[in-house]
Amino acid sequence: MSRELIEHAGAMVAYPKGILAADESSPTLTKRFVAHGLESTESTRRDWRETLFSSPGLGEYVSGVILYDETFHQTTANGLSFPDFLVEHGMLPGIKVDTGAKPLAGSDGELVTEGLDNLGPRLADYYARGARFAKWRAVLQIDQAKPSAICIRANAHALARYAKLCQESGIVPIVEPEILMEGDHDLATTRRVAGTVLSAVFDQLRSFEVLLPGMVLKPSMVTPGNTGPTVSAREIGEASVECYRDVVPASVAGIALLSGGQSDDMATANLAAMNEIEALPWPITFSFGRALQDTPMKVWASSGQDRQRTQASLMDRVTTTASVLRPRHLVNV
Repeated sequence: MSRELIEHAGAMVAYPKGILAADESSPTLTKRFVAHGLESTESTRRDWRETLFSSPGLGEYVSGVILYDETFHQTTANGLSFPDFLVEHGMLPGIKVDTGAKPLAGSDGELVTEGLDNLGPRLADYYARGARFAKWRAVLQIDQAKPSAICIRANAHALARYAKLCQESGIVPIVEPEILMEGDHDLATTRRVAGTVLSAVFDQLRSFEVLLPGMVLKPSMVTPGNTGPTVSAREIGEASVECYRDVVPASVAGIALLSGGQSDDMATANLAAMNEIEALPWPITFSFGRALQDTPMKVWASSGQDRQRTQASLMDRVTTTASVLRPRHLVNV
């Protein structure tokens, strides 16, 4: 099982590929559909995702797709399950397994991600149905005394328990501690908080003896708050890599960054800046959702749901993003 985990984790971050995050919940996707004047039903959501996943050549640049439970259990127009469909097109099927962020007792409005109850049996079922990796997202906010120590500990502990349960079921865990961009904090503040959060996460991962080469880290980019001081992509790239180098063990399979509400161009520019830095101990790639899907959804809505035009738009975003990745001889640092 360890060998399979390591192989799949390596494949997920192998050059020149990244991960497509298509795991928006049905309510979240409905909001996006409504904003574009689209009807949201189980059938229309399935058609949207099948259009994306069947884009010609997608598997050349996307190693795997994170699915929402609804999509995971749906079939394509030809009656093939989505996990089997992805495998046929050269991509690993993934599944979002957390049940969302809920208020954390004892904190000042902070959140902790839930979903550990009955997770083991759920993972075993997902594996039997074709899932080979999973995702769990923790959410932390920067604001005065936030994130608090209790919030950091609670989310780090949950991420580690989830990761261990995944590996016991043969599933590669994507570990996602997201630090939200909302706020007026500067780059140095985010750098400090990100280092503290990631240190806590890896302390917990080690305590649960999670196999590090069999996991993928999905952190936020180290950016200032969305209303904070403006900095360059180079500054963001350097701050991010410096933070990861300080904290992330070289044995981790790779880092697949989330876009975190950034525009598609901004997320790609920051990813490019990181990949321009030489001699990294792990590959740095993308695990983008909206940064890859926003423009195609606009095309989908404005073109009368024209499949070819929507797929061309997605492939333009995917190839543009993948083009900034760089092959490298990895080194231990």
